[in-house]
Amino acid sequence: MLKFDQVLHARLGSLQEAATVWGEAVSKLEKSKEKAESGLKGRADKADWKGENAGVTREFVRKTAKEFGDALIGATSIRNILRDAHTEFQAAKTELEKLVAEAPGKGIRIDQNGVVSYLIHPDRRAKDYDGPKPEQADFEAMRSSIKAAIDKANNADDVASRALRGLVGNDKNNFSGTSYDSLAAASKAQDAEDAHAAYELYKKGDEATPAEIDKLNALFNANQKDPYFAEKFALEVGPKGSMEYWADMGDPSDGSRLGVDHRDKLKELQTNWSMTLATATHSTSPEMEQWKADVIKAGSEPIQTRGTSPYGFQVMSNLMRVGDYDDKFLKDYGNGLVVTERKMTHDGRLPADRAWHAMGGMPSHLNWQGGDLGNDPMIGFMEGLGHNPKASTDFFNSSIDVTPENTKDNKKLDPFDYFTKDREWPEELNDKGDRTKEPGYNALGHALESATTGHPYDAETEGLKDVRTKENAEVMQKVVERYGDNPKYMHEQKGIDDSLGKMGAAYIDELNRSLETDSDTTMEEKKNSPFGNNDDKGKSRFGEEFDTGLLWNRGDAVNFMGIVSQSETGHSTLSAAEMLYTTSVLDEVGPKPGSTFEDRDLTDARTTLRIGSEAQGIMDESRMAQIDKDYEKDSEEHKKAVGKTTEWVKFGVGAVAAGGVVALTGGAGGVLVPLAAETVGGAVVTFIGMEADDMAEKYEKDDLLKKKSDDLKDEALAMGKENSLRPGIAYANAPGWSERDRNYLDEELVKYVRDSRMHSRDNSLPDPYEAKK
Repeated sequence: MLKFDQVLHARLGSLQEAATVWGEAVSKLEKSKEKAESGLKGRADKADWKGENAGVTREFVRKTAKEFGDALIGATSIRNILRDAHTEFQAAKTELEKLVAEAPGKGIRIDQNGVVSYLIHPDRRAKDYDGPKPEQADFEAMRSSIKAAIDKANNADDVASRALRGLVGNDKNNFSGTSYDSLAAASKAQDAEDAHAAYELYKKGDEATPAEIDKLNALFNANQKDPYFAEKFALEVGPKGSMEYWADMGDPSDGSRLGVDHRDKLKELQTNWSMTLATATHSTSPEMEQWKADVIKAGSEPIQTRGTSPYGFQVMSNLMRVGDYDDKFLKDYGNGLVVTERKMTHDGRLPADRAWHAMGGMPSHLNWQGGDLGNDPMIGFMEGLGHNPKASTDFFNSSIDVTPENTKDNKKLDPFDYFTKDREWPEELNDKGDRTKEPGYNALGHALESATTGHPYDAETEGLKDVRTKENAEVMQKVVERYGDNPKYMHEQKGIDDSLGKMGAAYIDELNRSLETDSDTTMEEKKNSPFGNNDDKGKSRFGEEFDTGLLWNRGDAVNFMGIVSQSETGHSTLSAAEMLYTTSVLDEVGPKPGSTFEDRDLTDARTTLRIGSEAQGIMDESRMAQIDKDYEKDSEEHKKAVGKTTEWVKFGVGAVAAGGVVALTGGAGGVLVPLAAETVGGAVVTFIGMEADDMAEKYEKDDLLKKKSDDLKDEALAMGKENSLRPGIAYANAPGWSERDRNYLDEELVKYVRDSRMHSRDNSLPDPYEAKK
């Protein structure tokens, strides 16, 4: 793989010279071919040879003449490959040179390895500095451009080297006769060759050796995001072909050892197969449009193997767990799947497991990713929605005609209501062999995360932006209404609480906006609210009606935050998000460090800290009430649960410096928290720099478990109150304040938060959930 410095400093003169020399060879061979065909071959054809001379010599002359033609084809192809490769390399090199030259003017430095950073870091800028001040978006754009240029060069290198090796061939005495008129043509030919090689391995089914499965995985890995390869493979295998292959792999009765001895290989194969088909669905060719229609049509048909007969939807859904499937295909597939389930369950009069779980024989093993065997097709479909925000948002905001064959009855089903309330999710066998509904609700949570945040639920956190739209917010309104209405929905849907915490974190700004109002029922924000993710003109990203209107009222916000915080995971996620959001609002609305201010200038700062403290109180009180309900007082379990209520201060933080979004627990699937302002040098950064680990250390001491539950709970609530002070402390200690102002802010704001913490107890908090006995 070529690296940044190799592309930037590439010497392309020799490559250009080689292309020129091969061009000259083409000209010479054209003349030689003409002479060979008109002279050598022409005379041999006209010669009146007889006997052995006619049978041997004439054929030898013809073959020799043909080699001149093959040599011309080969030379022309080599010239074309070298010419286009040079063009691609030069374009990549020129782009990098341009980026390096432009970077200083944007306040950006690019080092010899292509790493992007500040030309002058904000902490080292002079007070009168008036140069460029790059933001996170500028860094991301630069990184993206650098990567695109390097990828361009690497792709050209890979295709060219493989094409040249193929043109040389294995026969030392004959030219290959392969013709490429361009590098792009060579790339397509290689894709087709790989797709057919994958097809030949596919035909072996579960009789393939482990080495052959490795080879198939290697072909997928090399091409899974290549549209041409993906389409060629999908069409060659066919819609039912994929289903039959995967059903055969999941048949435990046919003696194959792959699923016993090589589960890791099948897990990788499932991922790769899913990614490849997902890429293929983005094609709009007539053949792929028919493929997509045939997949849905085959969904309601049994796929027969030696010992199992899963439905097509059951098989195909497990090939949707990874990858970004086409928006329209996902929606059409989901509609077809729901219609089929409703028919099989007699419009819901039978539970869903009666439709998808085999009544006799061994169940199919269709999912090798872990968590469940894959018999409920809704799980894989929900995972597919979880990777496609546009499709998931559209799906949960739409309605489904459950009797499409009858155009007059207008029988509609609301997908959101169906999956979050009405559907009786089947129990699945998990990795421990236990029957549980958790895999289904976990997948539902992933789909809702995608629909509400606008990002795949497991997206890499680096570079993520706040992309929420009105449509995303419409789904979130439904989520708050459903899961804030009654604790049973979250508690009885085991596995969804972590997703609810992430969704709440992504809308922490709007939740705070609702908490600020004086009435539990008003849908109008308090005038001049410091909360909400509005632009610099005070306009809402969710549309004109929300410039002053709320997504939900205060009562609904309290209920949602309270119920989600009854869960240990939900409490932890929302608490961390609240602290970071509160701190970022202080950066935005409080006097700027170093400025002069009057007491009245702290009005918004006080409001911010009051609501942040009250929100934390709502969450702490709700979690404590649930612990009391779940565990016997003074039991070790009770004490441990109480002790964990403050462990959220140990959260990991990614991409916090700028860009308006903070990502807790960096990496894939992080928790997005919209910030109120760009925060370089502000209180958020100061807060992150505080010793969170030291704060958390005292909560881990064993002597806490020696105390009475009531004493321990009081201490934990007190710790929660102390944590509510952290944003104010961070703001007061931000770089720039004089010692006098720092002391005043610390005393004034901290005192205010201590007093306002009690406001949380004025709320009518949701009752803790009592499990059915």
